[in-house]
Amino acid sequence: MKGLARIPERGFTLLEVLVAMTVLALALLAISKAAGGFIENQVYLRDRTFAQWVARNQLVEVQVMREWPSVGQQKGEAEFPAGRRNWRWVMQVTQTSEKDLRRLDIEVFLADVDADEPLAMFSGFLERPSNAR
Repeated sequence: MKGLARIPERGFTLLEVLVAMTVLALALLAISKAAGGFIENQVYLRDRTFAQWVARNQLVEVQVMREWPSVGQQKGEAEFPAGRRNWRWVMQVTQTSEKDLRRLDIEVFLADVDADEPLAMFSGFLERPSNAR
């Protein structure tokens, strides 16, 4: 076969392999950072949801007890879900312009985290029970 030029076989150079590995490493780093942010966000949303439930539970507990809470601040702790997480709550009871109605503002924090900002805030109103009139 005269006249056909032979094409030399050629593979990747070391430089090309290094550039490809660098691009791959950067892509994997970006993916892992995005996944980490997603997981962190999911944990935060789970904690906020639980904190809302703790606040609502506290308000319902006060309503079910049928007691007339005194004006001022009350503090307590709750375990939710059972045996898994400890929470601390602060409830501010204020008198409204209606003498038979009080406002309850509840803030919920993680018990093992010293934070100034609550994970959840919940407000509700309580009518004076008929036995406290």
